[in-house]
Amino acid sequence: MRSWMTSTMRLLVGSALGTIFGSALIAVDTITIVSSLPRTGSANAQTTSMVNGIKMALDEYQRTLTVGGTNYSLTYEDWDDASPERGAWDPAVEAANADKAIRNPDVMVYIGTYNSGAAKIAMPKLNQAGLAMISPANTWPGLTKPNVGEANEPTVYRPSGSINYFRVVPADDIQGAVGAAWAKELGAKRVFVLHDRELYGQGIAKMFQQNAEKLGLTVVGTEGIDGKSGNYKSLINKLRLARPDLVYFGGTTETGAGQLAKDMQSGGLTAKLMGPDAFYNSALINAAGNAALENRVFITFGGIPPEQQTGKGKAFVDAYRTVYKIEPEGYAIYAYECTKVALDAMVRAGKKDRAAILQALRETKNYDGALGKWSFDDNGDTTLALMSGNTVVNGAFSFVKLLGQ
Repeated sequence: MRSWMTSTMRLLVGSALGTIFGSALIAVDTITIVSSLPRTGSANAQTTSMVNGIKMALDEYQRTLTVGGTNYSLTYEDWDDASPERGAWDPAVEAANADKAIRNPDVMVYIGTYNSGAAKIAMPKLNQAGLAMISPANTWPGLTKPNVGEANEPTVYRPSGSINYFRVVPADDIQGAVGAAWAKELGAKRVFVLHDRELYGQGIAKMFQQNAEKLGLTVVGTEGIDGKSGNYKSLINKLRLARPDLVYFGGTTETGAGQLAKDMQSGGLTAKLMGPDAFYNSALINAAGNAALENRVFITFGGIPPEQQTGKGKAFVDAYRTVYKIEPEGYAIYAYECTKVALDAMVRAGKKDRAAILQALRETKNYDGALGKWSFDDNGDTTLALMSGNTVVNGAFSFVKLLGQ
């Protein structure tokens, strides 16, 4: 009914119902925010924490937002972009989610995706529709940056010719560089580079390898692996023959990171294991066990981990602990920030209008949020570039140092 009933008509209907039932009803229009994240599979712990972050941001506004003098009810829909068959994000599901968001005229912002490959599916659809998309986790540079990814990136994601995609995390061209520098600092001279054959994993592995070679590290091998393999015993034999000091895996907890760590330990491979931000997930510890990770896994992560937050970031972490009685996963604060900056843009836009909200997002400068003070650049990227290095100690993630300073 909402697709054709005007605000005036809704007010009249509300008044009539109030008369019929003997009470006055207040007609409140709706603004809807949706998220599209893998809620099925091993990423669930991470994405549940992200969804919690989104809800916390909305709760701060008591689920009501005043835009241009009109009060709107804020509704949120938590959509899964994974399928039981894949146990991870599914291109067909992600495409369906994007189409569903476009068809609902109340949807003003699409928060997602978690996986960069999924972003490639949704971005051109949402761009053509002029619907804002903000990612708390995508890191593949080609989604936004010219001359970094594939030849047609990012133009292929912008059929309208305008920017509608934004992200609040630093991209992999930054992460690959700091990862390689940290590997050298850790004493690695010979590195073996693995990836899961997916856009994110293959991309970050490439960025790491390029930077490692620039720094004089010897890349003794590269290989794409099956992220769904039950074990990597034959791979461990190959790695042992190559004698690396450090193994870099461009992949996620959904594509074998935990099993790889476990098999490296059981196979007697003493090399360090380094991985990107997708390792920063309790699913890694659950899958590998502390013995396979303790002081031998090294993880790069955009920004700083929850326990190192200060100011508004610390306030978020403290509030999260109070509400949910657990520690937030690494990306919870980024999902929270996505939501807060989206709400800020709606207020600045002054009306419930996709085009106006998009323009307000493009004009976001010096936003003072939980991640610090930052802006969106002309490509929709955050100006934040701070990274952190982390390991696992006593079955928990442990901050080591800031990277890239």
